[in-house]
Amino acid sequence: MESTLDKGRRVAARLNPDLQDILRARYDGAVPGMSDSLIDWAYGHHYARPGLDLRTRQLCTVAALTVLGGQTGPQLKINVDHALAAGATAREILEAIWQMAVYGGMPAAINGLNAALEVFAEKGVAPPAP
Repeated sequence: MESTLDKGRRVAARLNPDLQDILRARYDGAVPGMSDSLIDWAYGHHYARPGLDLRTRQLCTVAALTVLGGQTGPQLKINVDHALAAGATAREILEAIWQMAVYGGMPAAINGLNAALEVFAEKGVAPPAP
């Protein structure tokens, strides 16, 4: 039987093959085991669950981080990238962010749109035409 850590590693590798190494290098020296904990809990227990496909889960994550506001900008950018890796289109990502203007307000939505457009530019993803 596959452990939740192994499930999490499989999901994280699909979204970003270097994610656990990046987390390990950045945080495990200060908080030992942080990378395993995050991969196990977030990706193994949540992203690997049945019921929603990975693309939909990533769009939900982008929406949630947008509503939470500017302090989540770095995580929002990472998850916009992960949403693309999970098969979401630029249009779907922008629409999920724009929908959050109703719930998080215009400043949160504008910050989210800016974050997504920055990721698209970095990744060479053309924003959709109107």
